[in-house]
Amino acid sequence: MIHKKKICVFCSASDRVADIYKDAARELGRLIGEGGHTLVWGGGKVGLMGEVARSAQSAGADLYGVIPESMQDIEIAYHDADELVVTQTMRERKGLMDAKSDAFIVLPGGIGTLEELSEIMVLRYLKYHDRPIVLVNVQGFYDPFVTLMQHYIGEEFAKPTHMDLFTVVGSVEEAMNVV
Repeated sequence: MIHKKKICVFCSASDRVADIYKDAARELGRLIGEGGHTLVWGGGKVGLMGEVARSAQSAGADLYGVIPESMQDIEIAYHDADELVVTQTMRERKGLMDAKSDAFIVLPGGIGTLEELSEIMVLRYLKYHDRPIVLVNVQGFYDPFVTLMQHYIGEEFAKPTHMDLFTVVGSVEEAMNVV
C-alpha cells in the first residue's frame, strides 16, 4: 500500500513566468492528486501556486493552504481549498506549512521560494527534520543554485555534506519518486 503524504510545494506566485514552468506545476499537481496525496502550499491562486493547486484539486487531492493576511487582503487567496489558514505573518505561515508536511518539493520561484528553500534546508541541517527536499530543475532553473552551493563549499562557508540536504531532479515524476 502506498503511503499517502502531505506534500509541501514551494513555488512562484508570478503569472509572468514561461509556460514550461506552468506546465510543470500543473503536472506536479496532477501527480499529487492522482497519488491521493494532500497538497500543502502557500494558499495562493496566482502563478505556479495557483496552477499546482487547481491541478491537484482537479485530480482529487485535498488542499491545505496557508496564506498571510496581507496576501489574502490583495485577493490572491485560493478560497476553494479544503482548508485555508490565514496567518498574521510569513513566519507563522512557514511554520504551519512545515508542521503539516511529510516532504518538500521546490518548483522554480523567486526570492520568496528561495527563502523558503533556504529555511527548510537549515532546519534539516540542524536536525529539526529529516524529510526530503526536492528541487525540480525545470530547464536548468536550479543549476545556478547548485553552483552557488558548490562555491560556498569551495570557500569553506559550507560543508560538502550540505549538498545532501536536498535532491535535484529533472522532472516532476522524478520528484514524486523521491518523496
